[in-house]
Amino acid sequence: MTTLAAIEAAATRMAGHVRQTPLLNAPLLDRLAGRRVLVKAECLQVTGSFKARGGWAAVSALPPGAGVLAMSSGNHAQGVAFAAAAHGVPAVILMPSDAPAVKIANTRAYGAEVVLYDRATDDRDALAARLSADRGLVLVPPFDHPEVIAGQGTVGLEIAEQAAMAGVQQADVLVCCGGGGLASGIAVALAAHAPGLRVRTVEPAGFDDMARSLASGMPQRNPSATGSVCDAILTPAPGRLTLPVLRRLAGPGLAVTDDQALRAVALAFTHLRVVAEPGGAVALAAALFAPGLGDTVICTISGGNVDPGLFAETLTRYG
Repeated sequence: MTTLAAIEAAATRMAGHVRQTPLLNAPLLDRLAGRRVLVKAECLQVTGSFKARGGWAAVSALPPGAGVLAMSSGNHAQGVAFAAAAHGVPAVILMPSDAPAVKIANTRAYGAEVVLYDRATDDRDALAARLSADRGLVLVPPFDHPEVIAGQGTVGLEIAEQAAMAGVQQADVLVCCGGGGLASGIAVALAAHAPGLRVRTVEPAGFDDMARSLASGMPQRNPSATGSVCDAILTPAPGRLTLPVLRRLAGPGLAVTDDQALRAVALAFTHLRVVAEPGGAVALAAALFAPGLGDTVICTISGGNVDPGLFAETLTRYG
């Protein structure tokens, strides 16, 4: 189980290598939402997403000289590739062939070897096991790993400090969620440093396995691996490590439609002048459109690695 001490140790190791991202606010977004919305802009992070934190935490904790293997649709891929390059170790990244081209290109640009697979027909875990065994690589999974969770938890340390500076002591913290690494890490950090801030996961409608798992008390799986524009957060089921943390520390999960996520992408650019990818904008979408939230919410924009064509189309349609 990831502890506060592990999160603080990860923060020490990544100091000077990842950015402390801002907590943004725009009065016109507040007016649209009918509440105060504070936005933790991890889309401004190194590699364009919070995954740089977990990648650095995991790679920096490896035995000297160990090579790494990761599985990702793009953001974890870039985070691990970035950290591996900085530490001078080889990285092989297993990516779905339908991942956005910009994410595949950026992962290769960091020096990683990219191996593509068909997420609808190939067994990703079996491919990863074979690559790991054949090449002697250490697997760094995208969310279900103590050091990855610890790295993502550093976002929570920053939120606690920035919320206090903004005078916020009570609020829901809406977190974009795939397997739950970011949400569980933030939840551990906030429980220690800002107990009045409660994590709530946000997922795409139809792929809300974490919300259903939190509601039922048992792990739930998604019926499909494809079918949403929010590619960055499509996972088959909650993490074995992350679900127990969120059951203990998080509130009920939320879900938003693809249309709401794309509207949030356009509104983030219009009012905050930041670039968000659809999966990275689901928490903002919930902050803007979900009923039953309080007068103040904090939300993550977890990534900005959007396909340029999709981004232009989204701004044309919703801008």
